[in-house]
Amino acid sequence: MTNSIFFSRRGLLMAAGLCALPIVASAQDTIKVAYIDPLSGSAAVTGEHGARHFRYLIDKVNAAGGVLGGKKLELVLFDNKGAPQETIVQAQKAIDDGVKFIYQGFGSNVALALTDFIAKHDERNPDKRVLYLSYGPMDPALTNEKCNFWHYRFESDSNVKISALVEFMKGQPALKNVYLINQDYSFGQSVRTEARKQLRDKRPDVKIVGDELHPLLKVNDFAPYIAKIRASGADSVITGNWGADLSLLLKAAGDAGLKTQWYTIYGGLAGAPTAIKQAGLDGQVFQVVNWHANVPGDEMQALNADFRRQYNEQGWWYLQAKTSIDMLVRAINKVGSADPVKVGLALEGMRYKNAIGADVLMRKEDHQLIQDLYVASFSSGVPVDEEKTGWGWKTVATVPASALTPATTCRMVRPE
Repeated sequence: MTNSIFFSRRGLLMAAGLCALPIVASAQDTIKVAYIDPLSGSAAVTGEHGARHFRYLIDKVNAAGGVLGGKKLELVLFDNKGAPQETIVQAQKAIDDGVKFIYQGFGSNVALALTDFIAKHDERNPDKRVLYLSYGPMDPALTNEKCNFWHYRFESDSNVKISALVEFMKGQPALKNVYLINQDYSFGQSVRTEARKQLRDKRPDVKIVGDELHPLLKVNDFAPYIAKIRASGADSVITGNWGADLSLLLKAAGDAGLKTQWYTIYGGLAGAPTAIKQAGLDGQVFQVVNWHANVPGDEMQALNADFRRQYNEQGWWYLQAKTSIDMLVRAINKVGSADPVKVGLALEGMRYKNAIGADVLMRKEDHQLIQDLYVASFSSGVPVDEEKTGWGWKTVATVPASALTPATTCRMVRPE
């Protein structure tokens, strides 16, 4: 990335509070960490808030002395506009700029392109290798047929999340008719396939009364889809939708007065809590997550409160962002180097107690983080709310990591 491009975008992002760090003295004094996600376009709100997480975490690391006895981490933002091809362009700029570690979180279609690019790049350029630290994409392929040494995933995959969600649904006797609605790309398709499989295995009595795929982030009015859901007689909906595709879907449900149960993967992201409250769906929208603001744990409670003070009451979303930075810092200090190969080998098999005091494992076989999950409903009467709605997430079921260790087809090849 050229300085001119960086500082041009830096100016644009000042208003979003994403460029609050002082400029570091020189590249030799820092270890560069790239954040490649949408900072413009329809997903920018989500991407910008993700960037705030990493800005906050890296500020804390640096304030505590940095790594390797005093080196600072330097966060550099790259706008991929949510597009796979643009992601490759930005990843190459990041590598040219001296980045060692790349974070990316939005879009499995983006992740699949990025992991292929980095695997090929690192094989061809042993002196400029990078690690790809994924904190969001859930496509199971990333830690199965597409696995490689350079990719580490700190979020659970969609199959595991659907398994946890359907395990909870299994105990809901009122559930009879389910409608599936998902975005038409690799992640949405994997949610659809796994939901069908899990329902068939765990609740064979349940009927799937509708199964819809729609274009990714291109639907402005979900009223026609809501009309189909109502006509199907569904009492429950499963969706992997995120961003505007979820908030607009829930808004349309509220406008139509549709009072089904909603089972989501991303119900906590920007705009969804507000849409749920406006739709009056108290206790009727569920999400499956590794953490939410009402999970007990002093460290995350304090972090969330401090973050909200800094960012106009916008809450913390990603426990895995915290976990990944903590584990990265530990790995760098353990091997005494920011060399991506050495750090990658240190991450493999690393066990760590996360910020809510739970044990997690970066599984060596496929570089998948194994962690506990929570099923939570968005409800009134909870201690910590979201988006100033007065409502927040309440745990209704906990699924331990020991029950969430899927088999993998990964055949990991490590650098010599």
